[in-house]
Amino acid sequence: MASTSKLIVISPVRNESQHIERTIASVVRQTIRPVRWIIVDDGSTDATGKLVDQAADLHDWISVVHRSDRGFRKSGAGVMDSFYDGYQRIANDSWDTLLKLDGDLEFDADTFALILRAFEQHPRLGISGGDVFHYENSNVVIESKGDPDFHVRGATKFYRRECWEEMKGVPAVTGWDTLDEVKANMLGWETRRISEARFLHLRPTGAADGGWRNAFKNGRGSYISGYHPLYMLSKCIKRLP
Repeated sequence: MASTSKLIVISPVRNESQHIERTIASVVRQTIRPVRWIIVDDGSTDATGKLVDQAADLHDWISVVHRSDRGFRKSGAGVMDSFYDGYQRIANDSWDTLLKLDGDLEFDADTFALILRAFEQHPRLGISGGDVFHYENSNVVIESKGDPDFHVRGATKFYRRECWEEMKGVPAVTGWDTLDEVKANMLGWETRRISEARFLHLRPTGAADGGWRNAFKNGRGSYISGYHPLYMLSKCIKRLP
């Protein structure tokens, strides 16, 4: 059964010229395409801006917001600042599901349909997404190994409108993609990944920031989220190779 959900996608991107065309192709070929896709070019200094403008010229449901270059990549809070710049453009739009999608992903044509079907089948599902993979020594490995089933990676966050509005959106802080789930759960909403929906990260999570900077960012996000030290210890042990 085809989904009747009105999906809007917002993608904050910066310097993704090596990957964005594959993400665009993935969205364009979806069996259930979004009613709008807003790509927020966060001050890219490469060809990203030109590539997304070309996509918007070809598809009237794609639009682009260009932000000025701040001079550096600002992960976490900066990503959500860009996201909300796009979100302002949908204030008067009718939608049922909102997706925050990264610009360095590739996925099959039925990926959106699988997740939207889960929303239809589970009325209390508030936040969902898919499993995220990347290449490692020519092998495809799952990034979300060790993540609890209720945690959805920030690269592919689908929100039911009722859940989004009850949460009053998500905070523009480091660790936003954990805090949103905590808030949704406190409000009685379910959050979980759909394992059949697979997203290929064309570069591993955090690769753009560097290993140490990304580890610090994740640690700070866990602190903001209030994780217990014993939980963090068990999480680290579980993720050991």
